[in-house]
Amino acid sequence: MKKLSTKITTILALCIALNIVGSNIALLLKLPIYLDTIGTILAASLAGPVGGVTVGALTSIIVGLTTDLFSLYYLPVQLIVGLIAGMVYSHYAADTFKKLWWLAIIISLPATLVSSAITLFLFHGITSSGSAIIVQILAKLGLGKGLAVFLVQVGTDYLDRLVAIYVVSLVYKALKSRISLGVTKY
Repeated sequence: MKKLSTKITTILALCIALNIVGSNIALLLKLPIYLDTIGTILAASLAGPVGGVTVGALTSIIVGLTTDLFSLYYLPVQLIVGLIAGMVYSHYAADTFKKLWWLAIIISLPATLVSSAITLFLFHGITSSGSAIIVQILAKLGLGKGLAVFLVQVGTDYLDRLVAIYVVSLVYKALKSRISLGVTKY
């Protein structure tokens, strides 16, 4: 196993901190997006799938044990986002703005299927996020809980990943000329 450099370890730690701050802002403001995968996607773009998965897992554990217990249950979502983003960014530059909309689809869709199942079967549509309010409104309007959860997860996950990918593109563009990471993507 290759030893992580101090630079990479520091960047991964900053990505975890970014996820924690984003998660807590979304939780505090009851936003319909989550803001907890910006660091995961940034780590995946810089250090590949292993970096993304590591940051995602540690974020879920730390946030789950400190501020939002629901985060522990969504750990598989973070793992999927980190893995897929790492694979996507091994083929595409993270500073591209032309393909943001479809990169968000590729990264969010597999995770959306898992998050929808978790939200529906474990929590019956009621979680700590602001999107739970939208689920309840749609369910009461006659869509049924399953369809309401899926539609809300598709919309909020996509929007969340689109915001994350846009932020990552800006950060990556700013960082790539200033630092040489010397990272071997796995």
